[in-house]
Amino acid sequence: MSGHRIFSTPFAAVYPMYVAKAKRKGRTQEEVDRVICWLTGYDQAGLLHQLTLKVDFEAFFAQAPEMHPNSNLIKGVVCGIRVEDVEDPLMKRIRQLDKLVDELAKGKSMEKVLRQ
Repeated sequence: MSGHRIFSTPFAAVYPMYVAKAKRKGRTQEEVDRVICWLTGYDQAGLLHQLTLKVDFEAFFAQAPEMHPNSNLIKGVVCGIRVEDVEDPLMKRIRQLDKLVDELAKGKSMEKVLRQ
């Protein structure tokens, strides 16, 4: 599959950036993990396994146990792009994850971030 270069980027290379962004704003790695697991259906062990394997974003989302049914409620703008308007399914998932981490870093409550 040809596509954006982020598709072949190892998830483990970007994960520390998600954590660092959240920590700069007073959030924790555990909260970042909870957001990732909520979106993808991975449990903590599954997430750590994917990080250890250094799978790329394409494989990370392809192997996700189950995308959360409320993921379609993730709306807004990330890097100038409206998440709900992204047509490529993989890019949409990546943008949804980016949006969740952004919301976490902006101080939203976990209930709001997780669309509960």
